[in-house]
Amino acid sequence: MRKLSFLPLFCFAILISSCESDAERMERIAKKKVQSIELEEQRKEEEAERIFQLEQERIERIKREEEELIAKQTRFEKEKRERAIYETYINNSLHTGATPYARYFGGNSSCNDYGCSQIKVITSSSDVIVIIKKDDKVVRHAYINSGRSYTFSFPNGTYQTFFYYGKGWNPEKPMKDGEMKGGFIENESFGKDNPQYLSNNILEYELILQQNGNFSTRLSNSEEAL
Repeated sequence: MRKLSFLPLFCFAILISSCESDAERMERIAKKKVQSIELEEQRKEEEAERIFQLEQERIERIKREEEELIAKQTRFEKEKRERAIYETYINNSLHTGATPYARYFGGNSSCNDYGCSQIKVITSSSDVIVIIKKDDKVVRHAYINSGRSYTFSFPNGTYQTFFYYGKGWNPEKPMKDGEMKGGFIENESFGKDNPQYLSNNILEYELILQQNGNFSTRLSNSEEAL
């Protein structure tokens, strides 16, 4: 009984298949062909996109490598220049009393008449440029070698003294946002005292390096001192 029950179904399936006309079969084949062509075109587009992305990644990688190489060469050249500058100027020093900023502030004049005061600076273990201001304007400055002293003279009044310490004088070093040239290349620091009123007297500074590494003056900077 079970074998006979499957026979009509099998015959029905054959009947349905054989009912497809030539036109329908051709249409079905044409659709499959179109679908096959569309899939092939899609595959080619995806492959082309993948190749394009790989090429873009390759170009970007080459670009990054070139930029890194240029940056590396730039750093190397900068370090080479800095090393050459260091070796040239690390032991360079000016004589005591020199005025390296004379082109900006003028030279030092003396005051020998009545109504004059003096500021004497004694250094210890560091070269220093002493800058003296009156009403925020530089009126005196001088380079003092370590272990030496220098005395400024000027009319009585209120003056503020700044100290620029360091080692290795480079006359071409940009200072104060590039407005000036000339500075130390190593161990540079700035200090200052409060404004002092002088009247026929001598103010003396003895610059002594403390154990904590700072001189006995208040901190300052190039913008304020120069």
